Amino acid sequence: MADENTPDETTEEQTAPPAGPAAEEDTSSSQAAGESPDPTPPAEAAAEEPTAESTEAPATEEVVEVEVEVEEKPEPAAAEKKKDVIPGADLEPIAVEPEAPQLSAEERARLEAEEEERASREAALAAAEAESETASRAPAKMESGSRYLATGKRKRSIARVTLVPGDGKFEINKRSLEEFFPRPLHQTMARQPLAVSGYEGNVDVRVRVHGGGVSGQAGAVRHGVARALTEIDAELRGDLKRRGYLTRDARVKERRKAGFKKARKKPQFSKR
Repeated sequence: MADENTPDETTEEQTAPPAGPAAEEDTSSSQAAGESPDPTPPAEAAAEEPTAESTEAPATEEVVEVEVEVEEKPEPAAAEKKKDVIPGADLEPIAVEPEAPQLSAEERARLEAEEEERASREAALAAAEAESETASRAPAKMESGSRYLATGKRKRSIARVTLVPGDGKFEINKRSLEEFFPRPLHQTMARQPLAVSGYEGNVDVRVRVHGGGVSGQAGAVRHGVARALTEIDAELRGDLKRRGYLTRDARVKERRKAGFKKARKKPQFSKR
């Protein structure tokens, strides 16, 4: 049994690679004998050896010139000027409208009623102007020196109208129409019968009016002019009547009643 084991041990010793310097000698001897070493060198050796790319000269980098705009600092004189300027001096002042005085409920209601009435009158007048058309036939001939008189009324205003042949001059209380009635609404109201009948520019109108207010006087003048035109030409009566210029407007302010503030306004009720 001892003899069988001995050769195996010797074989193992022969096959085991030598350690230490003997191993280095064996590798050198193997290289001398012509044996090819391991083609892959160790990682440390590969890192230490310089590569061909590293040995080459580094490529020249292109230098890009960047233009930097340098802000010019203001001159000291300009800076001093800016310091002298009061901040907000270039701003426009804001116009503050004064607050309107507070009105009572009665005054607000009265103003609203007046605005509604004025708007309704202007709308009616605008509708009448749109519908009105100048008469197609020529105005009647008037003798020189002739006069046509008529009286018009509206509310408490009374207008005495005189028509004479002329070139369209319109006088009220020895003043021009534009001066006596500054508002275009009243001017148009006074001229309506002349524009509809075609006599505007053919007769001179002279009016004496008194009583009432501006609106009532304008209505009285229109009523008197329309009546005077029917004295010149009776055929105009139907057209003027259809438009309502010959109708006496009987609407007036209702009188105040006893125990009331106005015609129908009652005093305020107080519970305590």
